[in-house]
Amino acid sequence: MCNNYRLHVPANQLAAPFADIGRTLALPGGLPNLEPTDYRIGDRAPIVIAGEGGPQLAMTPWAWKGPTGKPVFNFRSEGRSFAGSTRCLIPADGFYEFTEPKVAGKKTKWLFTLSDQLWFWIAGLVKDGAFAMLTTEPGPDVAGYHDRQIVILPPQAGVHWLDLSAPEDLILRPSPQGSLLVKRAYP
Repeated sequence: MCNNYRLHVPANQLAAPFADIGRTLALPGGLPNLEPTDYRIGDRAPIVIAGEGGPQLAMTPWAWKGPTGKPVFNFRSEGRSFAGSTRCLIPADGFYEFTEPKVAGKKTKWLFTLSDQLWFWIAGLVKDGAFAMLTTEPGPDVAGYHDRQIVILPPQAGVHWLDLSAPEDLILRPSPQGSLLVKRAYP
């Protein structure tokens, strides 16, 4: 499952979807300098949460400790309601999946990006001061690479997850066919 994603988008672009609907993205620590980065489990990464005055950008660790002490970095969405949860949006412009190598050696790393947007949100949850990504069944573009996929939202749809202003079953679903581009990252 997704244990590696990237964000190569300046922080000021993350505010645009909120400005488009008359909201301001609060930046409590000022506008962060987000260098183009690939994030891995345990890294501190930017997320957007619903703050008291509206959406707010926060730097938060990826993955909380589960009951067995293992990191919870992905969280299954099916059959659950998240109305009482602390929801978040994880900005990204790509995520990676890995497949077994055809020849002995390293797994093959695949980069998935949106076909019609420069970046997107990943629906997430915050617990114990850390975040996890929500997952669902794989859409057709991911199914050949993994049996699950993260919940991807276009920039303008993120507010629906923060506010739950649309039914959860319409938000937490696989990406439609043709919405994702995939290319080999290595080897």
